[in-house]
Amino acid sequence: MPPARVGLLAAIALLGMNGCGGHDDSPAQPHQGQAPTVKIAQPLSQEVTEWDEYTGRIEAVNSVEVSARVSGYLEKVNFKAGDRVHKGDLLFLIDPKPFTAQLNYAEAELERAKSRHELAKNDLSRAEHLFRAKAISEEEHDARSKGLRETAAAVQSAQANLYTARLNLEFTQVRAPIDGRIGHELITAGNLVNGGGGDATVLTFIVSTDPVYVYVDADERSVLKYRRQARKKGRGSLGDAHAPVELAVADEPDFPHQGHLDYISPREDAATGTLTLRGIFANPDELLSPGFFARMRIRQSVPYPAILLPDRAIGTDQAQRFVWVVNQQNRVEYRKVELGAHIGQFRVITQGLKPEEWAVIEGLQKLKPGATVNPERIPLAKRDGEN
Repeated sequence: MPPARVGLLAAIALLGMNGCGGHDDSPAQPHQGQAPTVKIAQPLSQEVTEWDEYTGRIEAVNSVEVSARVSGYLEKVNFKAGDRVHKGDLLFLIDPKPFTAQLNYAEAELERAKSRHELAKNDLSRAEHLFRAKAISEEEHDARSKGLRETAAAVQSAQANLYTARLNLEFTQVRAPIDGRIGHELITAGNLVNGGGGDATVLTFIVSTDPVYVYVDADERSVLKYRRQARKKGRGSLGDAHAPVELAVADEPDFPHQGHLDYISPREDAATGTLTLRGIFANPDELLSPGFFARMRIRQSVPYPAILLPDRAIGTDQAQRFVWVVNQQNRVEYRKVELGAHIGQFRVITQGLKPEEWAVIEGLQKLKPGATVNPERIPLAKRDGEN
């Protein structure tokens, strides 16, 4: 073989040997059997109370549309929109001059009626003497007697007209019928307003602010549960039981407002299968405004001891719920559990887990039965409002 060909073959063989040996000099690959790191915690053991939560609206205990009761020109508006008013405060003034004139006329008519009545009384007294002396006929005597009764009725009619005139003059001063917060004026001074009847001019509105109602609709099973619970405690019917309720508005994650039930509808709505429940809540700082949406929860159980785990620690295997438990050898065990009520971000574990066991809280996706893990123990802290 020619020397050049021999040298080429030797070079190829040397490169092949270097390529095979180069594999040993590459960086080491990660060990595939390394134990995954998970966070584990013991379940919370505490007394809990179960609640049913509903969505409803806040309503005023008292709400009034203030309307004119007499017709006339609106002379004065005596409040600022949004003011807090008290029963009897002057709100509007309707021009009183026409009604003062009517009152003066009614007083004069009453005086005239009284004068006629006195005259008729004297006439009858003289007629009595003349009739006994047979100086006048019986017909004349009866006429004077009936005249006295007619004038007495005229006095009563004049007194009624006077009372009406006084009322109309009083109604020119539109006063607050309740304590509460007043809305804006719906008509300004200088306008003609109509009073009385269906065409009465609405001037403004007033709503009471403390306390407030919250109305919710509950299904019949829940209402039956609440009623039986009230009877077990010897509190009679649910509406009379002052069952405790709690309230939260839109920006409140917890339920800081305490109240009680004071009404349950005596009839179910057949269309929805629900009954209306009403809670009453103190509102001294006027944080709760009528018309707000609100969440109201009703206690559905007495306090009882329970163990709790966060929802994120509970896995789902088809219809089965489970948790991963880490034993003393740092191996995970598949543990079937039964769940109870939601308590905030936690779930009650009714069966399958003991308070002293350690459950995996984070890292569930990496696990399989019998796998060895590198556990990091963390405490579970109950968040505010999750009782």
